[in-house]
Amino acid sequence: MFSINIIKESLPRPLIKILRHIRYCFYNKYDMELAFWRSRLKIDQGTFCNTHYQRLMLAMAEEPDDSFLEEKIIADFGCGPRGSLCWAKSARLRFGIDVLAERYAEEFRDNIITHNMVYLKSTETAIPLPSKILDVMFTLNAIDHVDNFPAICAEIIRVMKFGGLLIASINLEEPLSKAEPQKLNEQIIKEHLLNFFKIVSYRIATKKSKNIYEPFFSGKLDYQTGQEGILWVKAVKK
Repeated sequence: MFSINIIKESLPRPLIKILRHIRYCFYNKYDMELAFWRSRLKIDQGTFCNTHYQRLMLAMAEEPDDSFLEEKIIADFGCGPRGSLCWAKSARLRFGIDVLAERYAEEFRDNIITHNMVYLKSTETAIPLPSKILDVMFTLNAIDHVDNFPAICAEIIRVMKFGGLLIASINLEEPLSKAEPQKLNEQIIKEHLLNFFKIVSYRIATKKSKNIYEPFFSGKLDYQTGQEGILWVKAVKK
C-alpha cells in the first residue's frame, strides 16, 4: 500500500500547491494555526525549540541582553505554544497571550508547563488583563492574524502602562488568507496603534523568500511603499 508521502512525492510541485490550497478551503483559521504548530512540533522532534527567540526579540528591541526587562511585567501577543519569552529570565512575570492558549494547553501540555510563562487566552476583541498592567508588550508576526484589528490595538494600548514599551514585528501588505485576514500597511498601523506611542525605532525591510529577518541583522533595509515587507518598531506609550 502506498503512503500519502509517496503519493505526494510523485506529484508535480505546482499540483501539490493547488491541492494544499483546496484543502485549506475546508479549514478555519484556528484549525490552520493548530496544524502549523503540530507540524512544527514534529520538526522539533516532540519538544518545541525556542532558543531563537532571544536573538530575534533582542534585535527587535535593539538591546544587548534582557537586563532592560528586569523586574518588569511583560507579554507576547500572539505567542504560540513554543515558549517565546523563556529567554527573558530577568522579567518578574511573563504572559503569553493567544486566542488558542486553551487549545495549546490541551494539545501541547508537556511543553508549555515547562516554559515558566502564564499562557492567557484572549478573544478576538479582548485581552483579559487589568488596564495599565504591562511594562513591555512584544508581538511577532501575529497582529495580522486577528479578526478585529482596531479592537485588538485598543486592547494592547489599554493593558500597557504609560511609558511602557511596545516591541513589534508586523507584516506589511501581505495578501489576505484565512490564517492572516488583515492586509496591513503603515497608515492603518499608525491610525489604530502607533499614533498612541512615541516612536523610538522604526525599521522596514522588504520581505524575502528565505530568512525573512536577515535584512535587519545585515542592515540592508531596502523597502518601497506597497511592497510586501516587515516593520520592526520600538515605541513608548504616551
